[in-house]
Amino acid sequence: MDNLRLYFVTYNVGTSIPEQDLHDLLSLSQNVKNDKTLPDIYIISLQEVKAKPTNMLMDALFDDPWTNACRTILEERDYVKMKTIRLQGLVLSVYCLRKHLLNVREVESEYTRTGLSGMWGNKGAVSIRLSTYGCSLCFVNSHLTAHDDGLDDRVKDYNYIIEDHKFHVPEHTQIFFHDYVFWMGDLNFRLLEEFDRNPEEIERSIKKGELLHLFEHDQLRNVMVTGKAFSELTEKTPDFPPTFKFEVGSAEYDHKRRPAWTDRILYRVNSNNYENVTLKVDQKSYRSHSAYSLSDHKPVTADFVIKVFADTAEHSIQFEKIPFWYLEEENTVVYKITRDIPKYKDDWIGVFKDKFSSLDDYIVYEYVNKSASPLPTPRNPQHNNSETLNNRKYTLTFPELPLGRSAPPVRLIYFSLSEDNVQTVLGISEPIPLVKKQDE
Repeated sequence: MDNLRLYFVTYNVGTSIPEQDLHDLLSLSQNVKNDKTLPDIYIISLQEVKAKPTNMLMDALFDDPWTNACRTILEERDYVKMKTIRLQGLVLSVYCLRKHLLNVREVESEYTRTGLSGMWGNKGAVSIRLSTYGCSLCFVNSHLTAHDDGLDDRVKDYNYIIEDHKFHVPEHTQIFFHDYVFWMGDLNFRLLEEFDRNPEEIERSIKKGELLHLFEHDQLRNVMVTGKAFSELTEKTPDFPPTFKFEVGSAEYDHKRRPAWTDRILYRVNSNNYENVTLKVDQKSYRSHSAYSLSDHKPVTADFVIKVFADTAEHSIQFEKIPFWYLEEENTVVYKITRDIPKYKDDWIGVFKDKFSSLDDYIVYEYVNKSASPLPTPRNPQHNNSETLNNRKYTLTFPELPLGRSAPPVRLIYFSLSEDNVQTVLGISEPIPLVKKQDE
């Protein structure tokens, strides 16, 4: 089996904007040349991203400043944003190295509201599930009920999220029906109420290095042991100080609340899902980043290596090589389907800039079902019908590209999109130069 490295970030940003440099948060150097081995996939979960009820449409259509800041850093290292899901202040994004694009399949997102009894999205969970290299993965970002006395509500939140979350990929319809599950966020678990210590006393224990003693009174670990919530998951014991509550702009605790480990990253591996194969998780790091002071939380990151099956990349859709396309004119592409694939009415082909950094950033697109036409297939008595169908060619015409009179090359990407919004990239073209008609 092969290894796949995953890097996780969880940060309650407290409606702030990313005024601090984020390279250290992503464990990256300022200079790309100085980066060590890069993760294959980044999973970035944010809570309390600034959101307004009057701005929900804009929030849905455009990335928030934090996602843009992370994407700017990652695109320099050839990462592509596969998916972002947002529920009010909850944001979850998944980025993968470009070389993995054809191996990331069946991408689907889901959400559950728990705030105000499910009527408002200020609390709840967002998730992204996908399949890669023969394994299924599910990532959950949640923001649960606050305050020391909210323990019972946090337990209810967790169990409601598990019950409410429903995916549409066969055999992977629930969170824990995946080979690997990673659950992170501002889980808001505090120290047990019966632990009769005030904020000043707790801070003195922190400064003395008595973290293990304090952690014995952690609510989350308590409900995991008793089986009330999160018992399906595993967490490495934090060796960093509590990540909440700080005075904004400093490394000093705010004594309006008792310090607590509210920000967590947990995981589960279903090790024996396959015969003669054991799936494994190797956690390489788990730490907080105390230098970040933009909110009353400190961000937490974790680095994992998981076992997956060998490379199975395959272009199910092959685009014929195109010497060039004309600017300011319609252009046509020819492609063929190389193997049996499900066909959905919403399958589409998008035109992207050559160095695209997000699967959301198409220039124009066309639905295959509405616009593609099969080309006549030459008869060959030596080929059976299935071989002929699997290699049938189709043509699709795109309107004039809205790029002005000059532009860098573009690429075509074929997306399979089911009725339940499960998306897979099935083919990517080579770069297509764009020229003016008189330059031909």
